[in-house]
Amino acid sequence: MDPELKRTLDETHALARDNNRMLRAIRRHQWYGVIGSIIFWAVLVLAPLYLYQQYLQPFIAKFSATTGTSTSGPLGLPTSADLQKLINSFQGK
Repeated sequence: MDPELKRTLDETHALARDNNRMLRAIRRHQWYGVIGSIIFWAVLVLAPLYLYQQYLQPFIAKFSATTGTSTSGPLGLPTSADLQKLINSFQGK
């Protein structure tokens, strides 16, 4: 084989290996970014729900117990029947 052709072939092979290494590193960092993004958004969505359950709900429960109203809707929100009872109690006074 011609020495010039062999040198060119070896150089091309080295460039291809280096390119493959860089592409694998890029793909690996891309996966880390996706996983990090999922964790970030999960924390951003779940943290307010956790903080509500831990700190705000006891105050709301205490307020509901003192006013005599109960929250029976989804997520502890009052239903339309509860709101109607509250309106009727204020209109009756």
